[in-house]
Amino acid sequence: MTAHSDRLPGYARAVITAALAGGPDPEPESAWREPGATFVTLTSGGRLRGCIGSLAAHRPLVEDLAHNARAAALSDPRFPALQPEELAVVRVEVSVLTSPEPLAAATREEAEALLRPGVDGVVLEAGARRATFLPQVWEHLPEPSRFLDHLLRKAGLPAHWWGPELTLSRYAVSTYREEP
Repeated sequence: MTAHSDRLPGYARAVITAALAGGPDPEPESAWREPGATFVTLTSGGRLRGCIGSLAAHRPLVEDLAHNARAAALSDPRFPALQPEELAVVRVEVSVLTSPEPLAAATREEAEALLRPGVDGVVLEAGARRATFLPQVWEHLPEPSRFLDHLLRKAGLPAHWWGPELTLSRYAVSTYREEP
């Protein structure tokens, strides 16, 4: 991982603070210039408050982190934009992803057997539909069958559906959290 990775949540918070104030992004660590894919997850009182990310490293890690921090705070379609007074109670978590690797599963049963609970982040694709769960979701859905059911629903598909165009990929994350 990159130097000073433990500072990623603090930088994400600083970006969110600046965005809420209408100012420019703060100056980042110079070590964060290599390509990287990140997810920024915001929680409040232990509940999800925003989560936006990238599945592929297509820009420098610092740019990806800043973009996803702003988007998680202001543009997650599941939540209203974060308000400045919420900053004190919101916790920031940053996940840095490895490149997704195809999961060779021709059937639902094979997929369930290949998944590694607590380890794998999963990308599901079927035609134009796509959804992902970070490995942290296993904490709430520890059984592979339930994990896949919820991922299918997130993609807008029936829970137990499986079709020939469905593909799965998996990735790992390094996770950095703010101290409560």
